[in-house]
Amino acid sequence: MSEMITADLVDLDLSASTKEAAARALAERMIAQGRVTDLDGFLADVAAREAQMPTGLDGGIGIPHCRSEHVTQPTLAFGRSAVGIDFGAPDGPADLIFLIAAPAGADDAHLTILSSLARQLMDEDFKAALRTATDAGATAALIRGDEPEPTPESTTEPESTPEPTTEPESTTEPEPTPEPETAPAAPAAKFKIVAVTSCPTGIAHTYMAAESLEKAGRDVGDVEVLVETQGSAGFTRLAPEAIAGADGVIFAHDVPVREKDRFAGKPTVDVGVKAGINRPAELIGEVREKAARGETTSGAASATPVDRAGDAGDGYGTKLRKWLMSGVSYMVPFVAAGGLLIALGFAIGGYTINKAPSVAEHFVWTQTDSWAALLFQVGSVAFAFLVPVLAGFIAYGMADRPGLVPGFVGGSIALTINAGFLGGLAAGLIAGGVVMAIQKVNVPPVLRGIMPVVVIPLISSAVVGFLMFLVIGKPIASLQRALTDWLNSLSGANAIILGIILGLMMCFDLGGPLNKVAYAFAVGGLANPTEGSLKVMAAVMAAGMVPPLAMALATTVRGRLFTKTERENGKAAWVLGASFITEGAIPFAAADPLRVIPASMAGGAVTGALSMAFGCTLRAPHGGIFVVPLIGNPFLYLIAIAVGVCVSTALVVILKGMRKPAPEGGAGDAPAQKGEEPKIPVAA
Repeated sequence: MSEMITADLVDLDLSASTKEAAARALAERMIAQGRVTDLDGFLADVAAREAQMPTGLDGGIGIPHCRSEHVTQPTLAFGRSAVGIDFGAPDGPADLIFLIAAPAGADDAHLTILSSLARQLMDEDFKAALRTATDAGATAALIRGDEPEPTPESTTEPESTPEPTTEPESTTEPEPTPEPETAPAAPAAKFKIVAVTSCPTGIAHTYMAAESLEKAGRDVGDVEVLVETQGSAGFTRLAPEAIAGADGVIFAHDVPVREKDRFAGKPTVDVGVKAGINRPAELIGEVREKAARGETTSGAASATPVDRAGDAGDGYGTKLRKWLMSGVSYMVPFVAAGGLLIALGFAIGGYTINKAPSVAEHFVWTQTDSWAALLFQVGSVAFAFLVPVLAGFIAYGMADRPGLVPGFVGGSIALTINAGFLGGLAAGLIAGGVVMAIQKVNVPPVLRGIMPVVVIPLISSAVVGFLMFLVIGKPIASLQRALTDWLNSLSGANAIILGIILGLMMCFDLGGPLNKVAYAFAVGGLANPTEGSLKVMAAVMAAGMVPPLAMALATTVRGRLFTKTERENGKAAWVLGASFITEGAIPFAAADPLRVIPASMAGGAVTGALSMAFGCTLRAPHGGIFVVPLIGNPFLYLIAIAVGVCVSTALVVILKGMRKPAPEGGAGDAPAQKGEEPKIPVAA
C-alpha cells in the first residue's frame, strides 16, 4: 500500500457526524490529490456499495469502499472521529474510518487493499496505535506497514550488576540425591479445524473472518485452523489431505460455499461471516463440542457439473470425463438456441437466407425474408460462441474462474485458425492445465489476491495463445479439415457403418458421457456445415429418440411386463422421445439395465444406419419431431426412427418375457386387468 495512502489522505480530527459526511470529507482529500475526478459521482458509487451491506465492523471500524470510474488510482484515506459515526456495526459507532477507492475494473487493487487492511484490523495493537497517533505522516506510514526508522543507540552505560555474594559451602550437609529423570510427556495432538469464509463482495469481511479465526486458533493453543477464503477473484482450495485430517469445519459465509460436499461427514458449524469476525473463539468451542458428541453433517450435493469436477479421489480418466462434460453441459444451451434459430430462419426464408444482408442495415418489417434473416443472424451469433464456451468451461471445470479467460481465448483462437471443435477441446484442456500449474506455485500471501485476476489470466492467456497459434493449432486444424473431408466422402457402406457406431453410442448410456461425445461430434460439424456433417447430425438425433419412444411403446403393448411406476414413466417417455431427450429412458434402464440397454442399442444402431443410408440431413441440433420439416428426406427419416423403435420394443419385450415376472401387486405392479394375457412362466 506504499502509494495508496499519504499524510495528505489522513484526517486525525474528522468532524463529520454521519457516514455520508465522513465519506465526503475523506473523498475531498482524494480530489485534492487528483485521485478522484468527480466528487458527486464517486460518492454515489460509495453510497451504492453501502446500500448492499453496511460496512461497519465491531470494534469501532468503518470501511466504506467501492470501485468507481471516477477514481484514477487505488487510494486509501483514513479519518479518526472523536464522537463516533454510525456505519451499521452492531456494537455502535465507528471512530476509525477507512475510505477505499479503486478504479472501475481494478479488482486486483481493490482486493489487495482490502485484504491487507482487513488482516491488520484484527491486530489490537494496530488499532490502539491508530487511536493514539498524533502525526498524520506517522499514521500513514503505520497503515502502509512501513518499517519504523531505527532509533539511535543509547550512549548511557548500562548499570553494572553487582556480583552476588556467596556464602561458604557447608561441609556438614549431605548433597541432595538427584531425582531420576523422566521422559518428557509427548505434546497433545492439536484439534484441527478447516474453515471457509466468504461475503457478498468477497473482499473485506472474507479476509477479516479468516484472520480472526486463525488468530483465535493460535490464542487457544491446542487448535490449528486452516482457512479457505472464497473471495471475489476465485479461491484456492484447501488441500484434500487437510480436509481429510480435520476434526471439524467452520463455515463463516454470507454467500453459498462452493464445493461444499468436500467437507461432508465432519462436525460443522455454519454461521454468517460476521460471526467469524466477532466471536471466533466461540465458534471453535462449538465445533469442538460437536466433535466430542460425534455430530456430523452429510454435506450438500453439488449443483453443477463444475462443482464436482476433479474430486481428489478420482482417477485421471474420471477427472478428464468430468472436465469435458462440464464444457459440453455449458455449450448445449448455446447449441440449442443458436441452432434452432438458424433452423427457423431456413424454414421461413429457405436455404439461401444465409446470403441475406445484415438486418442492421436492411430490415423491412412487413417482409417475411427480413424476419427469416433476423432469426438466422441471431442464431449465427449464438452459434459462434459454441467453441469458445466449450473451451472456456472445460478450463473452468479444471481450474475454476481463473481458467475462464485463457479458455475463452484459446477457443476463439481455435475458430480463428479453423481448428473447430477439436481445437476447442484442446484449447480448454491446455488452458485448464496451465492455470492448474500456475496455481501450484507458492506466492506470498499479500500477492494471492491479485493472482486470479491479473497474474494467472495474463500468463495463461499468453501461453495458451502461443501454443494454439504456433504449436498445436495448425496440426489440429489439419486434422479438422481431414475429418470434414472424410465426412463429405462418406457414402454407401462407410456411411452406414458410421451411422451404426453413432447409434450405439447414443443409446449406450442414455445421455451419459458416451452419448454426449457422439452428440458433441455431430454438433461440432454444424459450425461449418457440409453434406456429410448434416447427415451425421440427422443420424445422431434419430438414434437418440429411439430409446424413450421404444420404452413408451413397450409399456403400451405389453404393460404387464412393467411395474405401475414404469407404465406411468412410459406416458412421459412419449413426449421426451419425440423431443429428442434420450434421458427419458433412464428410469427403465436403471430398473433393468441388462435388458433395456442392449435393446435400446440395437434399435439405435438400426436407426442410425438407415438414416445414413437414406441420405437424411439435419441443420438443427435439437428439436426431435418438431424440426422434421427442416430435415432432408423427412419421410424416410421418420421411417428410420419407426423401424428402430420397433426393433428396440420387440427386443425389450422378448427379453423381459424370458424372465419370471414379479407377483402382480408387488414392486409397484397394478393388479392384472381383465383381458390381459397370462404371464409367461419361464425363468430368466
